[in-house]
Amino acid sequence: MDPVSLQLGTSHLWSWLVRLLSKDPEWLNAKVKFFLPKMDLSSEDKAQDAAQGVILQLGRLHTQGRATWQAFIHCVCMELDVPLDLEVPLLSTWGHGDGFPSQLETGEESQPVSQLHHGLKRPYQSCGSSPRLKQCKKQQLELARKYLQLLKTSAQQRYAGGSPGPGQPLAFHQAYIPPILQWSRTTAPIHTQEGATLAEDGTDVSIRDLFNTRADKGPRVTVLLGKAGMGKTTLAHRLCQRWADGQLDRFQALFLFEFRQLNLVTCLLTLPQLLFDLYVSPEAGSDSVFRYLEDNADGVLLIFDGLDQALHPHCSREKEGPEDPSPALALFSGLCRGTLLPGCWVLATSRPGKLPDCLPVEAATVHMWGFDRPRMEEYVGRVFSDPLRQEAALAELRESRHLRSMCAVPALCWVTCLCLHRLLPGSSPGQAAALLPTVTQNYVQMVATLGPRGCLPPESLLDLSEVALRGLETGKVLFSVGDIHPSTMASGAALGLLTSFCICTGPGHQDTGYAFTHLSLQEFFAALYLMASPKVDKTALVGHVTLNSHWVLRTKARPGLLDHLPTFLAGLASCACRPFLSLVAQRDETWVSAKQAAVMQALRKLAARRLTGPKVVALCHCVGETQEPELASLVAQSLPYHLSFHNFPLTYTDLAALTNILGHRNAPIHLDFEGCPLEPHCPEALAGCKQVENLRLSGSKITARGIGHLVPALRLCPQLEEVSFQDNQLKDWAVLNIVEVLPCLPRLQKLDLSRNNVSMSTLLCLTKVAVACPTVRTLQVREADLIFLLSPPAETAAELQGAPDLLGNAGQRRRRAELQDRSLTLRLQQCHLRVHDVQELIAQLQEGPHLDVVDLSGNQLDDEGCRLMAEATSQLRIARKLDLSDNGLSVDGVHCVLSAASTCQTLEELHISLLHKTVVFTFAPEPEQQKGIRRRAALWVSLTHLMPSEPLLHATRIRLTHCGLQAKHLEPLCRALRGSCRLGHLDFSGNALGDEGVAQLARLLPGLGALQSLDLSENGLSLDAVLMLAPCFATLQWLLHLDISSESQHVILRGDRRGRDLAGGSLPQFPAGAQFLAFGQRRVPRTFCLSQCQLEPLSLTRLCETLEKCPGPLEVKLSCEVLSDKSLETLLHHLPRLPQLRLLRLSQTKLSPKSPLLLADLFSLCPRVQKVDLRSLYHVTLHFKSSEEREGECCGFTDCGLSQEHVEPLCWLLSKCEELNQLDLSANMLGDDGLQCLLECLPQLPISGSLDLSHNSISLESALGLVKTLPSCPRVREASVNLGSEQSFWMHFSRQEEAGKTLRLSQCSFGPEHVPRLAAGLNQSLKLTALTLTQCCLGLEQLTLLLSLLRWPVGLFSLRVEEPWVGKAGVLALLEVCTQASGNVTEISISETQQQLCLQLEFPRQENPEAVALRLVHCDLGTHHNLLVWRLMETCARLRQLSLSQVNLCDTSSLLLQSLLQSLSELKTFRLTSSCVSSKGLAHVMSGLSHCYHLEELDLSNNRFGEEDTRVLMGVLEGMCRLKRLNLSHLPLGSAALAELTQGLSHMTLLQSLRLSHNQIRDIGAQHLAAVLSELPELRKIDLSGNGIGPAGGVQLAESLALCKHLEELMLGYNVLGNDTVLRLAQRLPHHLRVLHLPSSGLSLEGLLILSQALDGCPYVEEISLAENSLAIGVPHFRQGLPLLRQIDLVSCEIDNHAAKPLAASLVLCPALEEILLSWNLLGDEAAAELAQVLPQMGRLKRMDLEKNRITACGAWLLVEGLAQGSGIQVIRLWNNPISPDVAQHLQSQEPRLDFAFFDKQPQPPRGS
Repeated sequence: MDPVSLQLGTSHLWSWLVRLLSKDPEWLNAKVKFFLPKMDLSSEDKAQDAAQGVILQLGRLHTQGRATWQAFIHCVCMELDVPLDLEVPLLSTWGHGDGFPSQLETGEESQPVSQLHHGLKRPYQSCGSSPRLKQCKKQQLELARKYLQLLKTSAQQRYAGGSPGPGQPLAFHQAYIPPILQWSRTTAPIHTQEGATLAEDGTDVSIRDLFNTRADKGPRVTVLLGKAGMGKTTLAHRLCQRWADGQLDRFQALFLFEFRQLNLVTCLLTLPQLLFDLYVSPEAGSDSVFRYLEDNADGVLLIFDGLDQALHPHCSREKEGPEDPSPALALFSGLCRGTLLPGCWVLATSRPGKLPDCLPVEAATVHMWGFDRPRMEEYVGRVFSDPLRQEAALAELRESRHLRSMCAVPALCWVTCLCLHRLLPGSSPGQAAALLPTVTQNYVQMVATLGPRGCLPPESLLDLSEVALRGLETGKVLFSVGDIHPSTMASGAALGLLTSFCICTGPGHQDTGYAFTHLSLQEFFAALYLMASPKVDKTALVGHVTLNSHWVLRTKARPGLLDHLPTFLAGLASCACRPFLSLVAQRDETWVSAKQAAVMQALRKLAARRLTGPKVVALCHCVGETQEPELASLVAQSLPYHLSFHNFPLTYTDLAALTNILGHRNAPIHLDFEGCPLEPHCPEALAGCKQVENLRLSGSKITARGIGHLVPALRLCPQLEEVSFQDNQLKDWAVLNIVEVLPCLPRLQKLDLSRNNVSMSTLLCLTKVAVACPTVRTLQVREADLIFLLSPPAETAAELQGAPDLLGNAGQRRRRAELQDRSLTLRLQQCHLRVHDVQELIAQLQEGPHLDVVDLSGNQLDDEGCRLMAEATSQLRIARKLDLSDNGLSVDGVHCVLSAASTCQTLEELHISLLHKTVVFTFAPEPEQQKGIRRRAALWVSLTHLMPSEPLLHATRIRLTHCGLQAKHLEPLCRALRGSCRLGHLDFSGNALGDEGVAQLARLLPGLGALQSLDLSENGLSLDAVLMLAPCFATLQWLLHLDISSESQHVILRGDRRGRDLAGGSLPQFPAGAQFLAFGQRRVPRTFCLSQCQLEPLSLTRLCETLEKCPGPLEVKLSCEVLSDKSLETLLHHLPRLPQLRLLRLSQTKLSPKSPLLLADLFSLCPRVQKVDLRSLYHVTLHFKSSEEREGECCGFTDCGLSQEHVEPLCWLLSKCEELNQLDLSANMLGDDGLQCLLECLPQLPISGSLDLSHNSISLESALGLVKTLPSCPRVREASVNLGSEQSFWMHFSRQEEAGKTLRLSQCSFGPEHVPRLAAGLNQSLKLTALTLTQCCLGLEQLTLLLSLLRWPVGLFSLRVEEPWVGKAGVLALLEVCTQASGNVTEISISETQQQLCLQLEFPRQENPEAVALRLVHCDLGTHHNLLVWRLMETCARLRQLSLSQVNLCDTSSLLLQSLLQSLSELKTFRLTSSCVSSKGLAHVMSGLSHCYHLEELDLSNNRFGEEDTRVLMGVLEGMCRLKRLNLSHLPLGSAALAELTQGLSHMTLLQSLRLSHNQIRDIGAQHLAAVLSELPELRKIDLSGNGIGPAGGVQLAESLALCKHLEELMLGYNVLGNDTVLRLAQRLPHHLRVLHLPSSGLSLEGLLILSQALDGCPYVEEISLAENSLAIGVPHFRQGLPLLRQIDLVSCEIDNHAAKPLAASLVLCPALEEILLSWNLLGDEAAAELAQVLPQMGRLKRMDLEKNRITACGAWLLVEGLAQGSGIQVIRLWNNPISPDVAQHLQSQEPRLDFAFFDKQPQPPRGS
């Protein structure tokens, strides 16, 4: 019996165990390898029998300790067929913690093993402890050879054989398919092995290519990046195995380290210790071996697996040596940087994330992408050796898209195959795939598959799950024996879920480690524990449902270990996993459902958040695992329209998860994958995803192979509108493959292929595609940019869906007619095109569609290429522009291009500038686009009577600027230019013509025909050459404007450009020399502008002599820095010899202070002068009149520094004028003395209009003095002085002396001392009849004093006071002021809102006998009230008018008014409007009014009367028999009140005006009123507007109004009267009618025509308003006209162009018209043209309102033309017409009377009376 059994004392049980294990030695060997990975089994004596071998192996297991032995016994009981009578004692004896001895003497001692791998036993020898042996080189090589052989032997033994796990076929371990490897773009190698394919082509990277980097010297580092499960660790071991088999012969030594094991090494290591103590140690001479490795480092490969799991930061020391102890990561850093073992090869594997800083910049990066479809099928084929199962598995894979999505990950592919191996034998086709819908359920099936005899041990699974979760939470993926319970370890080993290996924690320290077969498996079990363990509550569970973001180069260096845990939690939350969870948890499904619901709720909350791209992908994986359509729909709908993914790798599985969720989305989405490395077959997942509208793959490192997968997928996405492939370095064939898909995308609008590698031949192929494809609208190529813009019509898209080829086939010829209907823009900028390329391009374009823009700028065409393109322009049908800039055109080439372009009929402009490398052809629009322009041009022709001999064609503009042209070039150029019969604009600016060239050009110009402009700027011309151009006015009929600037070398000759400078080309170009004969045959003036030059007397004499020969009319505009008095005198003395001169302007020219006197003398020197305007001694404008004009002169010297000393000589010179209409002396320095002197000289001046003295430093003293002096000034009728910030001073004159004068003083700041002086002045100025004091600081006391001091001998005097206190003082206080007047107060007007008090005083005071008698009644002076009444009766005894507007009338004030009104026997007018008065106060007022028997006008409008107030009013009106004017508007009077009112109207036989507007009397009230109108024979005005009167009441009113023979004003607007009422009115229209207002009256076309006929010829009509009636074409049509009509209002009447001609014809027949209102209609340019024609004939017109119509810039310019004919109109309103702001500003600069502002800046005449 062996010592173990004796020691244990269980000989019977031991014998049973030995016999049992002797039957299955292979199983025992596998378990010994699992538990003792470092044990060398090859040293076992082969001669011993089986029993002895079993005993020996059991002894080895027993010596490892209690935990190992217990785990082994559990494996025996679980995996072998152990009888129950043996299993119970085995577990009871050895399966628990008792009965295990502390020490066992087993016959052999356990010795430490120095190497990481098992199988080699040798004496331990540390590299650092042995002395350096001085051996010869031969001995060193021998030691190295032995060590290298030892390395290879160790690797061979490690990877030799391998038995399958329980239930697994052997093929599972033998099947290996290399995944897809792809170089990163920036680190792709230059050199590859012979026969290998370059990485940029997108093919797989071979294993040999992994070690071909750019680095020939220094470190050679390759980083292999791949997500979990892609096979990084497997590839690392595969490389080691291939090296051991001799396939990687370039490497002499290979070392493989795993960071998950290196993390356990806590001590510092040297590089030799890392290589020898932790891997394989040399048998001898470690120093020699290491020196050999250093000398041959280029043959050493070090593989570091799991760089992302590295824990310890490396040291920051700059210098590291092999003997310097460092952490493992620091040694790795030294190897990468070349400081350790320089020249060696380093391969590191890592998950994507932030890589450590120790990696060099030049490190090559390789992406590992897993399996594509061929690799999946090859892997499955190798796994299943049985042909039937193989075929069935492949069929399942091909039919199931989600199965392929999972198998794209090699680790999942292995799991799927394992599950299919179990499911396939008894399942029908498709059933197996249906049982594996998610990754989680794959793992569930795998656990069931690996279970012995198909049963699952729940307790063991839960314990294993707890170990998994604890490890993930602590960052542990390697477990020691003490970390796992023996039974749990046995369960994991039994299911093949755990692997074991030897780990080394330091030199001489080895241990056995255990790990899950894959990290994702550990995550699955961790999720299983969270879901099935009763120890985990819902809060802790939900805490693990999170989404991690892993941005490349931006996040933490070490990715977490819980990446897929939320995915497995979501998968376990699926209903399909409920039975499995219930089994594992040993709970009912209700308990499981509660946990699943918690996970689902957490996912719903995550779906509602705004997530980044990586988190969206993670969420899609989670939601897909749940298999919940409702949750998928929630996530899909919550995704933003623009979904961005930036800078993190994406696999096929990621995109499959995303598209699975998008399938539940209703709205379209925009996917942006910018900078995301994509798995080559990743785009296949997008196939058929109908929700993707925009797809951007910018910088996604997609390869040509990826394009091959993407193109078929794009064909299945017809809804795409935009696709971008920017920055992918695609080659030619990939780009051509992409554009082939264009016909299959009917909605595509943009295809971006920028920043890729496209050759010239491919570029020409792309232009051919652009020409042939009907949907392409633009091809834009500029350096790295390459963009297709498409706008396909629906029918074209439907027809072309499925066309396979665009590069030239029979289908293109069949669709040629269709292609002609589209236009193409082609931009090939900076593409290195040459002449032969242009020839091919022209051939393509000639067969293509219409071209909108062709831009070939920045190429290498040279003269020949430019000439070829210029010759082809007439055949290419280019609509807008051809750009040949920056193509190397020379001076000699200019002539060739110009000659070639002359044959093009559609050329509009050719601009060539050799300095700026510009060559641009601009073409006229096609005939369809010219229709609108030609229609406006025809309109212009009809208006301007263009000569019929001149066809209406566009003028060509030739610009040859900065081309270095000289005089010698002019003749051949002009010869070439003569070939163009439509040459209109010629630009030679920026050349070197000089004076000689100008002289030669002046000779050649007549031969070029009628130009419109010629630009000779910047040609080095002298003033003599400029003056040589002036005679061209006589020789060139088309020349109307000569603009010259000497300093800036600006020289332009042009014809009539009226309207052509409007932005946007709103007017066509007209032939030069056309004579515009419209508007009274007016001749366009010729303009000569000379600026920025020295104007000396001699040069001015020469200029004037030259201008004397020019035809007129002539305008001269000069500008120079300074003009001396001598030069000014010279100029002025030549003016009489220029009879054709209309305008002379000196702008920006400094003049001397003497110049005003020189200019004032011009009126006598040149009688033709009409206006002299000098401003700031800097701007002078002289207007000249023709011999027929007799208007008065105007003179203005503004801001000229005039003082008192200039007044007398200036007045003496101006006194020579026949009639001085206006004199403007504002902004000078006259002061008080100058003003006094001017007032003394006023009798000499023949002023008949106005005198402006504003801003002349006038003081308050002058204002007070003006009160005395104003009456003595002849013909002055009004003076206005404002001493505030405005500083205005105006005096207005009349032609004859007037009796009364008016003085207005504003902001004069009178103090108490000034009031007596003011009164004294007024008492002496008997001709001053009216004084207005506005904001003059005149308080209540000062006003009282002024009234008391004001004493005239006889006459009427009006005083108006406007002060803020007036609005606050109250009626009582203001009436009390009136008691202080010395004369009789005849008129009182109070307005609190306007802060205004107006009084009219009559001198001397006279007593009224009736008032004296009434005063005796109030003789009781005991109260202030009675005293005030007594004084008012005395002062206001002769009061004729009392007006209270917008006042607050309290009861006390109303009681005072009652008493006052009773004494006013002469009161004629009483107004109480828009005021606040109580019913009691109104009763007081009405009581007082009842005693005013002579009252003629009563105005109570805009008050709020109640029923009681109305009855009181009606009672008072009964006694007013002499009333002539009654205004009760806006009172709410109803029909009942009006019925009562009409009874009182019958006795008002003298009533002339009745205003009852806006009272809503309706038809009943109108009928009551109609009944009494016949009893009002003197009625002249009636206003019933806005009363809701309909046709019934209107007809009766019309019949009654016919009886009012004296009716003059009729206002019935805003009543729906209808045609019947208008018909009755028209039949018996009052003969004396002056005003007719019918706005918004329901007037139709028929009613308008009848009314127009009735009004036609009425001699007294002055105002008509028909606004807001739908008249359309039915405008008033007169034949006889209305001779006195001043205003016509047709606002908002829907009048359009059809009515324009009759409307204009009718307006001409109204010569007195002053205001025409046509706003808010539909008038366009035709209407503007008609109105422009009649404007010159309407001499009294002041205002025309055309707001909110449809007038464009063309119509506005026609109005400008009409205004230019001398019309006296002040403003034309054009706000809100379709005219751009720039054009409006230009038009307003040409004609200031055009007003485009929202607010009307011009004063409006009053509307109505």
